[in-house]
Amino acid sequence: MIGLPLSVKIMVFTEPTDMRKGFDGLGALVSAAGEDLYSGHLYVFLSRRRDRAKVLAFERGGFVLWYKRLEQGSFKPLPPSTDARMALDATQLSMLLDGIDIRRVKAPRHWQPSAMRIDTAPAT
Repeated sequence: MIGLPLSVKIMVFTEPTDMRKGFDGLGALVSAAGEDLYSGHLYVFLSRRRDRAKVLAFERGGFVLWYKRLEQGSFKPLPPSTDARMALDATQLSMLLDGIDIRRVKAPRHWQPSAMRIDTAPAT
């Protein structure tokens, strides 16, 4: 699993991307989508055949590009989205890159503390 801080967004572009694009071409797609290229967030691109994925990010002083090519099979389709991109969390990204169909995974509800109650009763 990829350990990422909660402040890092992971955006997957849902339209197929030309995998010949490098740092500048993918960066142009990110900028055209209105995203901040230098934010440190991860931007994920999938090929038309869904057997290749690239992840673009900016780290201290420069860009990083991770590339994964599957030797067999393909990355599973993403849940339907009305936008050209969708947000994932680190677990979903890890599952996607491992070939797991994230549409079929049902995540448990995470516990959240209830709002703090203020005692309004008068002190005696």
